[in-house]
Amino acid sequence: MASPRLGLRLAVCLLNISEARKQDIVERIAKAALCDKPGQKKTQTTVLNIFSDYDYNRSVLTLAGPIETLVNFLFSGNSIVTACSEVYDLIDMGHHDGIHPCLGSVDLVPIYPLSESVSLEECGKVARDIAENLSHDVPGCSMFYFGYADQPLKRNLVQRRKELNWYKWTSLNVNEIKPDVGAAVSSKYGLTGIGASPYVMNCNVTIDTQDLNIGQQIASAIRGANAGGLQGIQAMAFPHEGTVEIACNVESFQDKSLSSLTEESKKYISYYIQGEEYLYFSPRSIERQIKKLAASHGVTTVGTALVGFTPERCKSLAEQAILEGCGEFWKKRKAITM
Repeated sequence: MASPRLGLRLAVCLLNISEARKQDIVERIAKAALCDKPGQKKTQTTVLNIFSDYDYNRSVLTLAGPIETLVNFLFSGNSIVTACSEVYDLIDMGHHDGIHPCLGSVDLVPIYPLSESVSLEECGKVARDIAENLSHDVPGCSMFYFGYADQPLKRNLVQRRKELNWYKWTSLNVNEIKPDVGAAVSSKYGLTGIGASPYVMNCNVTIDTQDLNIGQQIASAIRGANAGGLQGIQAMAFPHEGTVEIACNVESFQDKSLSSLTEESKKYISYYIQGEEYLYFSPRSIERQIKKLAASHGVTTVGTALVGFTPERCKSLAEQAILEGCGEFWKKRKAITM
């Protein structure tokens, strides 16, 4: 159903950009998301959070608003298009330096439904419209589709990234990449992933060691694709501020075999899209499993960070911010960096 307090049908974009070390630039991009092309402020768009990581040189901006607003503003500059245009103007991939894999100055534009009444198909259409408008507004940019924007195949983000060698980005030859929309891949803009799916949360757990091999073993052990892994979890390990960070993408999934009465089900949190139940592994359960695996290597965990929010918290804060007319909500939360 629609957000009960406001009657709004909300969606969110967790905009991933390849800059974290120049906070003035990151904030300029966030503010651009709150205005259309003529500079008119939007009243129902909010930037809930900015999460920046210096070592990764990567920031994630949480942009939320009604799905109808995203559609209606497409041809006069919707918040995502204006924010991405600002990124393309300010960030040059030719000078980027960071340890996190990335292919574009705007690296990822995922659209997720927040309100139960917003469909994945709607989000996919919005994603495709954003890509088409960016290709028109920023000549030279290039994009690939994933999820519900990738029609008719609906290949997920991991599959697309593997196809594009995103995980081996340091040795990638961009001349070999054929984008789905836009121009040939340029050294300035790089390649942007645009798509739609059920909500994907990011949960990073830090272990107190400098041994990257231990981190890689733990990441492999919890990866959902591997035997004994955690369903819906994608994981990588990175050296991070003198320690090792296990960076987890926490995907939402459907599994009707999981009974709410079982002990296993307590590890998951559920929400609904169009009447269909979706589950995701709880951050607390992820942290517990990594702590257990780290202990087997004689290592402790030293911290856990969510990049943004859980789907439920994101929806609640979006309603609050829009009700208050607070576009720069991230300032209210004082959560620019981790």
